[in-house]
Amino acid sequence: MAIAITLLIIEIGVPHVTGDESLSAEIADLWPSYGAYILSFVIIGIYWANHHSFLELFRRTDHTFLMLNVIFLMTIAFLPFPTAVLGEYLTEEAQRADAVTFYSIGLLLPAIAWFLVWLYARWRGLLVEGLDPAYVRLATFQFLISVALYTAAVAVSFVEPWAALAVCVGLTLLYLLPPRRPVFTAGADDR
Repeated sequence: MAIAITLLIIEIGVPHVTGDESLSAEIADLWPSYGAYILSFVIIGIYWANHHSFLELFRRTDHTFLMLNVIFLMTIAFLPFPTAVLGEYLTEEAQRADAVTFYSIGLLLPAIAWFLVWLYARWRGLLVEGLDPAYVRLATFQFLISVALYTAAVAVSFVEPWAALAVCVGLTLLYLLPPRRPVFTAGADDR
């Protein structure tokens, strides 16, 4: 995740000034790239922070669980590419919808991968002992809602790219809130 975050800034190219152009103006013209960078940096940072607490919910792993986690990490490593596309084409009206659609898909992929890791762990009994069933259902619902909202952002991006981007920003702001602490059934070890 640290490498993906680093790649985000590398994707913002140094402007090349020729003739009468002002370096300050060229740097300022990169504002869509700065915005995309900040949004993706925060998203990856949130996934990184939540990944630490997320992994504490599992008592063991197996090969499939680890491979699903690798797929999740692959989707995170992919994010610098759609971030760069968004930064490059956000201000071009003819390309905006495609750029936002691609970016929304880039955000949808880690949400799907995260949800698959969770579903698999639930199905295979990899969750820690004593997790309250209501907590597990709520977490499942929250992860499903994330996938649904990012899917909605993708769908909306075809007709109203700014609204789709607002959904992505809104979800990011929501995810800045700390995740719910795990709830254990009475008598289970409190972690």
